[in-house]
Amino acid sequence: MTIAEIQEEIIDEFAFFEDWMQRYEHMIALGKSLPLVDPQYKTDEFIIKGCQSKVWLHAELQDGQVMLTADSDAIITKGIVALLIRVFSGQSPEAIVNADLAFVDEIGLKEHLSPTRANGLVSMIKQIKLYAVAYQSQLKA
Repeated sequence: MTIAEIQEEIIDEFAFFEDWMQRYEHMIALGKSLPLVDPQYKTDEFIIKGCQSKVWLHAELQDGQVMLTADSDAIITKGIVALLIRVFSGQSPEAIVNADLAFVDEIGLKEHLSPTRANGLVSMIKQIKLYAVAYQSQLKA
């Protein structure tokens, strides 16, 4: 699936819920379904700067696609990073770099997060795109 198709799927999924309590519960469930991160990646080197809670994000390039794993010590934040991994993991660096993340606004995510969580969301997206830029230049080398 393309990034745009995955975003559409998420928008449709979130439209199903009547209120934000149900959406938060869904995000918590998504976070719980996140595969465990290899403990070697739960170090300061992989912590995303700008997040109030701890978020570890690891990326690697496999067969031209960026594969992401992540974890967080906060349940809502873990759900947020689970959404981002769903959108970005398994995509090409170029697709990630050029991605427009309309779903974040469409599902109302940013407006329903505290300012610190919203900043954390921006930091997570920035870090994923930085990994993609680095891998994109590796592929061109």
